[in-house]
Amino acid sequence: MVKFIELPPLLLAQAMPDPLLFDTAADFAEGVAAVRIGDRLAYIDPTGTIRITVMDENIDVVGEFTDDRAVARAGEYFGYIDQTGHWAIDVQFRQAKRFAGGLAAVQGGTRYGFINRQGNWMIEPEFELAESFSEELAVVKQEGRYGYLNPQGEMTIPLQFRDAWSFSEARAVVKIDNKQGYIDPTGAIAIPLTFDGAFSFAGGLARVRQGSQWGFVNPQGNFQVDPRFDYASDFSEGLAAVLEGSQWRYINPAGEVVITGAFSYVGDFSEGLAAVQVDGQYGYINPAGELAIAPQFQNAGPFANGLARVQIENRWGFINPNGQLLSGEGDRQPRPKAR
Repeated sequence: MVKFIELPPLLLAQAMPDPLLFDTAADFAEGVAAVRIGDRLAYIDPTGTIRITVMDENIDVVGEFTDDRAVARAGEYFGYIDQTGHWAIDVQFRQAKRFAGGLAAVQGGTRYGFINRQGNWMIEPEFELAESFSEELAVVKQEGRYGYLNPQGEMTIPLQFRDAWSFSEARAVVKIDNKQGYIDPTGAIAIPLTFDGAFSFAGGLARVRQGSQWGFVNPQGNFQVDPRFDYASDFSEGLAAVLEGSQWRYINPAGEVVITGAFSYVGDFSEGLAAVQVDGQYGYINPAGELAIAPQFQNAGPFANGLARVQIENRWGFINPNGQLLSGEGDRQPRPKAR
């Protein structure tokens, strides 16, 4: 039975006979969240039940699951575990990226290539750097220049850029000389390289910097929000956090300020709520700018799968959109260590 208990978080943690708090916790992804309990790592589901125990006691870091694989580090090397918590691809890589489309970028020796879910090389390690596939293309670096290849290992956009980012919404940030702009999936310039800073498209708009000021452009490169902010975050759920002087605000896609407040930190909206910091404590606001969960936590993450991780003193728990701390009955102990 899942229970959500309403008490101030510290009092609640002290009152619960077996509080559902962890030494560390990650955000939920694909229905599970990585947590640390003492010297053990595991993944819990939204009821708080441990679904995956990381079996090798030498693993000290784990990532999110994608394509039924999660990056895991043991000592100085990386491999991948499956949803039984065992090694699916033995620890052997100097670096490892998440799987996407059945392939993952890994560093074998001094070079990067791509492996499949069985750990076999599908694209031989010949690159100085490689990123995960996104929209069927992956950024790679060779001889100091960046380009893009497809899942068959064909270089569809030649090595030519000083820097390059992954594709998002059919646009990718690239850099030539000291200016940034955007290309389309054919490699053609979609938005001229005129910006001093640029980020990936999100919600149909991309934040860009001219001089010291940030604004937002549409996929055609036209300013939808003129550059007038000292900083800006991506649009998420129709709102973006922007900084004017020392004041954080949220704007809509028309550039209109729709939320103001005495925030010293603001997060992106996710599942209808955004984390904010007020007077040193974290809480959550709704799209109307109202405090939905009062500031009371030492740190707070975004909502995913209906839960958000929050820090209570030096421990981590999960709350629902009403601010209630997750508790429950069921298996919350990792299985014995593998020998």
